Amino acid sequence: MKLCLVCFTETGALLCQRLIGALQACGHVCTGFSTRRQAEKTGLLCYGEQLSLWVSQWFCKEKTDGIIFISACGIAVRAIAPFLRDKTVDPAVVVIDEQGRFVVSLLSGHIGNANQLARLAAGKLGATPVISTATDLCGRFAVDSWAAERGWKISSMALAKEASVRLLEGEPVGFASDVPIEGQLPEGLSADLGLDFGIWVSVRNTPAPFCRTLQILPKTVCVGIGCRKGATKEAIQTAVQNALLDAQIDFRAIKTLASVDRKEQEPGLQEFAAYHRLPIRFFSSQELAQAEGTFTGSAFVQQTVGVDNVCERAAVLGSGGGCLVIQKQAGNGITVAAALENWRVTFETANGGD
Repeated sequence: MKLCLVCFTETGALLCQRLIGALQACGHVCTGFSTRRQAEKTGLLCYGEQLSLWVSQWFCKEKTDGIIFISACGIAVRAIAPFLRDKTVDPAVVVIDEQGRFVVSLLSGHIGNANQLARLAAGKLGATPVISTATDLCGRFAVDSWAAERGWKISSMALAKEASVRLLEGEPVGFASDVPIEGQLPEGLSADLGLDFGIWVSVRNTPAPFCRTLQILPKTVCVGIGCRKGATKEAIQTAVQNALLDAQIDFRAIKTLASVDRKEQEPGLQEFAAYHRLPIRFFSSQELAQAEGTFTGSAFVQQTVGVDNVCERAAVLGSGGGCLVIQKQAGNGITVAAALENWRVTFETANGGD
């Protein structure tokens, strides 16, 4: 996670520095802020003259995944209040008292991973984590938290809330997946497809298995793209959308894009990736030739690129050797294919604490 820590006293600054070191050792990217006086003494950054202005700059997931206040809860509440939008977009907010005794998950406990962050910070400080979400307190499966840990999309927050309510009230909730499930289902979940309400893990747009279905969209699809020189973002968008629509695969399930390295400077391809905030991997013709599988060959592509197929081979490599779910689709000088990563549904914590 990308984290900002802010403190206001000398004691808080010492705790802040200690926690930054512990969190960075776990792979998190941390930046510490304090008052001008404490910044000069400790080497932390100064948040400026107004805390509210600092919060306005950092309270968005594009800049940070979470903010840790080392202060009273009241300071944090007043600071973030004007900038609250929605649980799906607000970053995690955690509050720690300056003595390091309690770590409070204040905001975005599930989707923002504040609960997980609070537990991690508490473990590093020898403090007590304070978690108030009902599913955590009752030891029930929290589908929104489970999906967020994996970076997967939730089709409906209203249905996610209903799933939690049903589990808290002891009602069974159905569970289905397009890929194998490892281990036992958490308490309250059932493989009974006859239930009226259930959770469905799938990249597909096919009919749902339950009368009322909360779909979880795992980001496990790699789209391979080949294109002529000068192909526009709009043309690539249309080609990808049409290919996914024909295969009944949801666009939101795309994890990454892939192509041949000689297309790395194509503006349309780069603009398409940037618009959808999707990473794009480029492979050399030699790397593409090493992809395993049966591909739709083209003598023209072989002659011009040095390998018989770009989109299918790129999709397979980009997915880590996954299986093709969309074979080469060609039109208007653009080719599209897609591969699905080899994955399983598990219920272990996706992002380890240590």
